[in-house]
Amino acid sequence: MPHSFPLRVYYEDTDLAGIVYYANYLKFIERARSEWVRDLGIDQARLKAEGGGVFAVRRVVADYRAPARFDDMLDVTTDYLSHSGARLELRQCVLRDAKLLFEAQVTLVCLADTGRPQPLPARLLAALREIITN
Repeated sequence: MPHSFPLRVYYEDTDLAGIVYYANYLKFIERARSEWVRDLGIDQARLKAEGGGVFAVRRVVADYRAPARFDDMLDVTTDYLSHSGARLELRQCVLRDAKLLFEAQVTLVCLADTGRPQPLPARLLAALREIITN
């Protein structure tokens, strides 16, 4: 079952046409990913401090399907797709009611303090096993 993050569109999120500015969808899915990781029981600041690495976006393939507008209530979903080594693949969607407005496949990589890839943290792998088996 996908993780769900509710979000309201504010005036600052829109452009002159009154629709959500395209780059803001990336901010929306970033917030939702942070909440997904938090809901998995992972404190990202603590993980970094303990040498567990940080997550960086490696790739985003995005599809803008319909506009969101000022004051819309949106639902940003995050679905686990796969992982291997230092890489994590997610599907993220922005919906208004049941209508798909935006969809992205996001590739994250875990990085050490040196900026080099490092294996995904054991805590995350344990949480992903729970997702996979349920």
